Amino acid sequence: MKRVAVQAGDFDVAAELAALEALGGGGVASFTGVVRGGGGLIALELEHYPAMTQAQVDRICDEAMARWPLLGLSVIHRFGRLEPGARIVFVGTASRHRTAALESCAFLIDWLKSEAPFWKKEHFADGATGWVEALAEDEVKAKGWNSDD
Repeated sequence: MKRVAVQAGDFDVAAELAALEALGGGGVASFTGVVRGGGGLIALELEHYPAMTQAQVDRICDEAMARWPLLGLSVIHRFGRLEPGARIVFVGTASRHRTAALESCAFLIDWLKSEAPFWKKEHFADGATGWVEALAEDEVKAKGWNSDD
């Protein structure tokens, strides 16, 4: 089972976890990301090129399924204008053993955080806006998964 969705609408975390648990493995790992608030942030706007984004997320999910003995995975990433507290990303993995589920989940979210082709723009209460750059620490984490190193 491989579910990959790039969508504007919200998602049901419980339903995603239930689908992974139904695969009968011994471990399900997940990460749900929400838009951070504070500092006057009123919205985070995510833009993307749909065909490119879908293809890249599909590719990294295929890589995870090849690297770990997964029974299934679910990756959902939202786009559009999201307010603080809104769910933005879900990664769930299922395997017969916890190590594969945990490692593959971390691999996928590290890649999504630093390499996924989304452009993020912050909107603030005072009218200011700014593009979000990938953090160096996120890029280091993602590069740490490279099998060539």
